[in-house]
Amino acid sequence: MLVRPARHEDVPQLMAIERSAARAFAQRPERAWLAQGEVLAVDAHRMFIETACSWVAENAQGELLGFICARLEGRALHIEELSVRLEAQGQGVGRRLLDEAVAVARRRCLQQLTLTTFADVPWNAPFYARYGFELMASEQLSPRLSAVLASERAHGLEGRCAMRLVLA
Repeated sequence: MLVRPARHEDVPQLMAIERSAARAFAQRPERAWLAQGEVLAVDAHRMFIETACSWVAENAQGELLGFICARLEGRALHIEELSVRLEAQGQGVGRRLLDEAVAVARRRCLQQLTLTTFADVPWNAPFYARYGFELMASEQLSPRLSAVLASERAHGLEGRCAMRLVLA
């Protein structure tokens, strides 16, 4: 598996990957609506690519399996989206993409990675915790992360939490 920077011509495939990944929510009745939800817009993907904060994982045949995109937020790299094709989940693709984001954050001398995710979905917060991310208590949240969680709640995303990975 190769992890490389995303390119503009990858954008349609990135959107298809996110749709595929979201189908995993169909098995959770309380969140099944997410399986049909919106994905990141073309303009958002282009912005992540132009700021060198989007990476893809591809197999030996050149098929894209997953992507991660992030944005710089002060001394943190905030993961906006990590998606892996449904049929490629559980094969280490997400971990490899996180490895790339961590390596880039270290090269850029950043202090941490942050993200928001569902607390109770096995392939969300528990996955990140196994990687080394820690759950952030409300008093640990920056105004930025508090605002992200508030915005997510306003859009119907209940049960979300913020996590961080402190880089040594």
